[in-house]
Amino acid sequence: MNTDKIPPRSATPAATAAADPGKAKPAHKAKPAAAKAAAPAHPADASARSRGVLEALLRLLPAAWRDTTRDYLVLMRMDRPIGALLLLWPTWWALWLAQHDFPPPHLLVIFTVGVFLMRAAGCVINDYADRWLDPQVERTKGRPIAAGRVTPRAALVLFGVLMLLAFGLVLLTNALTVKLSLAGAALATLYPFAKRHTHLPQVVLGAAFGWSIPMAFAAVKGGGINVGLFDALPPLCWVLFLANVVWATVYDTEYAMVDRDEDIKAGSKSTAILFGDDDRMIIGVLMGTFVMALVLIGSRAELHWSYYFAVVAAAGLCGYQQWLIRTRERAACFAAFRNNLWVGMVVWAGVCLALAIRH
Repeated sequence: MNTDKIPPRSATPAATAAADPGKAKPAHKAKPAAAKAAAPAHPADASARSRGVLEALLRLLPAAWRDTTRDYLVLMRMDRPIGALLLLWPTWWALWLAQHDFPPPHLLVIFTVGVFLMRAAGCVINDYADRWLDPQVERTKGRPIAAGRVTPRAALVLFGVLMLLAFGLVLLTNALTVKLSLAGAALATLYPFAKRHTHLPQVVLGAAFGWSIPMAFAAVKGGGINVGLFDALPPLCWVLFLANVVWATVYDTEYAMVDRDEDIKAGSKSTAILFGDDDRMIIGVLMGTFVMALVLIGSRAELHWSYYFAVVAAAGLCGYQQWLIRTRERAACFAAFRNNLWVGMVVWAGVCLALAIRH
């Protein structure tokens, strides 16, 4: 798996100009259009592999459309699919566990496409909310809104379109899922603004990312006329939801550790700032809670014992992340965040294997 690299702070256009004044243009010749073109097309934390695929696809478009299309795709994080995958894995956990088998194909398609739409919408509203913060942070100042390549109004229009498309997919399910989707939309919109008012935006993110779990259970179990709310959303659903909230708090805290110093200066809030020097210890406690929740999920779902190999593997990956963040270096914390992609995949594979053997 290709690991994104966080560039050193010295590798900036300003630093390059300072090192070689001959490369810097005189201030009186600078034009707004030139400044706009000079901004990086991709943020510093974009995935190199995904960026390459994106650029290859853009070359299929007329040249006049490429820059604008690229900006909107980057705004939706199409150059960084890891966030969508971190949302996709728990959604798939829920679909398989709710069905206790391979889920209905139409629901698998609806929820998979919905994950990518909602993640894209969440990224757009996040960058809209952070347009005051992103220009102050080295890693994020190249994002389209922060760099001035996409206007806030255009971002809001795009957010609305993505939310409408996602809601259109939900309408293909059942009434309970539609009702739950309204709460999910509220959580997705709330998260970006939480970092202004609370040190727990990572918990809000966990709830937003995890809300696909009760929606998946409702879509699988809640379509019948005589199906009660408790039957559609059993305790297993909420244990899975809480496990995801804890897990998301872990990986988003690791992510927030990358920007902790700059966030403090900018006045942003996060669990990484709240935990301070106790960050590794608290993350370790949360990791232990997540692993115990996975054990409880296996017990409540009566999964085959082979599932617990996945739990052990997930615990091992958590241990590896602890080793990565031991020095609290930016690149290491970012690598720990990315490692959670494998945690989600391992758990899903364990659920699939256990259900396949049982059947």
